[in-house]
Amino acid sequence: MPRDGYTDLLAFIHVAREGSFTRAAAQLGVSPSALSHSVRALEARMDVRLLTRTTRSVSVTEAGARLYESTAPRFEEIDAELAAVSELRKKPSGLVRITAAEFPATYLIWPKLCQVLPDYPDITVEVTVDYNRTDIVAERYDAGVRLGDEIAKDMIAVRISADQRIAVVGAPQYFAGHAPPKTPQDLAAHNCINLRLPTHGGLMVWDFRKGKREVKVRVTGQWIYNSITPIVRAALAGQGLGFVPEDAVAEHIAEGRLVRVLDDWCQPYTGYHLYYPSRRQSPGALAVIVEALRYREPPMPKRRPAR
Repeated sequence: MPRDGYTDLLAFIHVAREGSFTRAAAQLGVSPSALSHSVRALEARMDVRLLTRTTRSVSVTEAGARLYESTAPRFEEIDAELAAVSELRKKPSGLVRITAAEFPATYLIWPKLCQVLPDYPDITVEVTVDYNRTDIVAERYDAGVRLGDEIAKDMIAVRISADQRIAVVGAPQYFAGHAPPKTPQDLAAHNCINLRLPTHGGLMVWDFRKGKREVKVRVTGQWIYNSITPIVRAALAGQGLGFVPEDAVAEHIAEGRLVRVLDDWCQPYTGYHLYYPSRRQSPGALAVIVEALRYREPPMPKRRPAR
C-alpha cells in the first residue's frame, strides 16, 4: 500500500469505530465529505466494499470487519508507543479512562487520586461506574478495577486494596424493635435492603461462611437499590439491614450510627485490583495512576521493649 494509503486506512478505522462519518470527521477535524472520499479511495484501491452506507447508518461489511479487527489494534499500539516516547520528555499528561464498580470508584479510587492529581494538572481521569464485566480493550478504557480472581490472565493486575469483608449492619433504632440475628437463617424475620445486580437483573444473594459451612440466603424487604450508597443511607435511617462492603460503613460503625451483626459469618474475600492490557506499555499518565492506587501493606506497629 502506498504511504498515503495509511491516511485512508486511518479514516476507515475511525468511521468503522464510530459507525458515523459525522462523528469520525469531528474526531479527526476534517469534513465528512473528505472522510467519505478517503474511504472510497481505499475501497477502490483494494477493490472491495468495506462499508455499507444508508441515509441513517454506516456499518462494516464482512471484509470491512476483518480489516478493522486486524488493523485497528495495531494503530492503537502505535499511538501508545508514541505517547510513551512523548512522556519521556515532558510531564505526564492526557486522559486516563477507568471503569469500576461503585464501591472501588468511591472508596478506593477517589480517596487516593484526589491526593495525587493536584501534582499533575495535565492528567485527566475519567471514571465510569459500571457493574458489567466490561471489555476494556473493546470499549477503549485504559484500565479497569475488579476483584483479583475475576481478572483475565492476559492482563497486568495491580492490587489496590487489602482483602475485603462484607458487613451486615442496621441502625440502633432498627434493633430497638428487632432482635439481632444470630445466624443467617434468622434474616428471614428481618426487613433486608436488597441490591439488584445490573449484570443480570437479579437480586444479590447474601453469602455467608463460618469455618467450612457456607450459607446462601435470599432475603426480602421493602427496599431494593442498584447501588451501595442508597443502601447505606436506608440502613442509617433505620429502614432495615444492609449487606455492604465493610469499608463503606466502617466510620458509621465506629461512631455508633450503625451496629454490625453476624460478624463471625462474614469471611474475607479477595481484594480489588487495577488491570490493563499486558500487550501495551503503560504511558506516563497511566503509570502515575497505577502507582497512586497501588496497595501497600501498612507498617507493622513497633513493639515496646520489655522492661
